[in-house]
Amino acid sequence: MDAYDEDPEARPGAGGPAGARLPEGAPVDKDPPVGAPAVDAPVSADTRATADAAGREGTVAGEDSRDANGGQPAQPAPSTSSALPARSAWGGREDVAALPSQARQGADSAPGASAPRVAPAEATAPHPAPRTGVAALSPRYQVAAALALAVVGVAACVHLLMVFLSLAPANTVTKQHGRAVEQWVYPEFEQNWKLFAPNPLQQNIAVQVRAEVRMKDGTLRTTGWTDLSAQDGAAIDGNLVPSHTQQNELRRAWDFFVATHTADNRPVGMRGSLSEQYVSRIVVMRLYRTDPISRDGVIRRVQVRASTTNVQPPAWSRERVSDKPVYRVMPWWTVTADEAAGGVR
Repeated sequence: MDAYDEDPEARPGAGGPAGARLPEGAPVDKDPPVGAPAVDAPVSADTRATADAAGREGTVAGEDSRDANGGQPAQPAPSTSSALPARSAWGGREDVAALPSQARQGADSAPGASAPRVAPAEATAPHPAPRTGVAALSPRYQVAAALALAVVGVAACVHLLMVFLSLAPANTVTKQHGRAVEQWVYPEFEQNWKLFAPNPLQQNIAVQVRAEVRMKDGTLRTTGWTDLSAQDGAAIDGNLVPSHTQQNELRRAWDFFVATHTADNRPVGMRGSLSEQYVSRIVVMRLYRTDPISRDGVIRRVQVRASTTNVQPPAWSRERVSDKPVYRVMPWWTVTADEAAGGVR
């Protein structure tokens, strides 16, 4: 049979004569050609009866809703079928993309259709800040950098200690390691100034006094030595706010006396005589305050001495100094009539 022979059993085509058969193996086009008229499919008797029954039920339901609304016709419920694409004459659905967005949304939200699940966005951890400095190095280089810093720090501390010892007065450390200190400092790091000026005292100096007192019966009586420096120390010890008089009066008076007198206790110039009078007034005033014998009589003369004791070195030092006090004794000073009468009390 030829490819274009007619088949008596074939139905007439939509746009060709009846009985035309396609060649064997030719693809069958399910979609209708553009511009082809729509052909209704044959409807069976059962289908037609079902449609008539549905129409009658809709009419009865419409009348009931009209009665419920006071005679007004009920608003038709929005139908999702309007959003669905119409079926073509060939039984297919038109392209959904050609519909408006509202229609596409209605079609997607039809009953029974499952909405696509949107996976939650994974929380992304913040990127760590880039490491800088020593932290950016590998562990091996970090250890090397730490060792280098430690060596530099130790060297700086040793250098500062050596310079301090070279500027400090003679002490136990410099006496034992003075040569090592000089080798480190000189000549590159030589300093032309001193840390302390003058050198700090390494001695305890105490001012003591005794008096010759005329008693009420006319007899003279000499008191024992009274340590005035010890009295000031006891008043200062444990006192959070000691007075400047207790701290400085006697000490500065004695420094003034020593600076204006020779080694054999002779005054130098007018300041020497003034320093004697100043010290004499201070000691007489103290005796009248604290000595019972002096309060019972009248002080006629006073004698002052200074007790100097070396400060003992620490126990671990090999240095040995004498612990015996050395006294510097002044001659007897006559007290004036005003002072003897208690004018300086």
